[in-house]
Amino acid sequence: MIDIEAVVFNRVANAFDAAYPHGSRYGEQTTSPPRFPCLTLEQVDNYTYQKSLDAEHQEHDAWVVFEVNVYSNLTSGAKQQCKAIMQLVDQQLQGLNFTRMFCNPAKNADKRYFRMTARYQAVVSEDYIIYRQ
Repeated sequence: MIDIEAVVFNRVANAFDAAYPHGSRYGEQTTSPPRFPCLTLEQVDNYTYQKSLDAEHQEHDAWVVFEVNVYSNLTSGAKQQCKAIMQLVDQQLQGLNFTRMFCNPAKNADKRYFRMTARYQAVVSEDYIIYRQ
């Protein structure tokens, strides 16, 4: 399996930490962020790019999909803060050749927080080169 989750997470997390040093970020879903703003970034899909299989069925390329969730607990300006964080994430992921599939406000179980969700996809070669699709 071609796996780039740690590389992608570290790049986005470093940019987030620089801009929001008191925020929290995770490589998996969280239902109750301990600090705000909060960013979660996780690989939600990794499957073989079918055109890349050789005669021995060895994987040479993989489709990867990452999901981003951004949470803000500001009483005023939460949506704007989430959009600013998503823009930062977008710059990092598009800089790696990912394509944004969607980015929308999302319902959150806890109404005290505002949340936005986005998904990004790319094809990754066995040499860990990321291609935009």
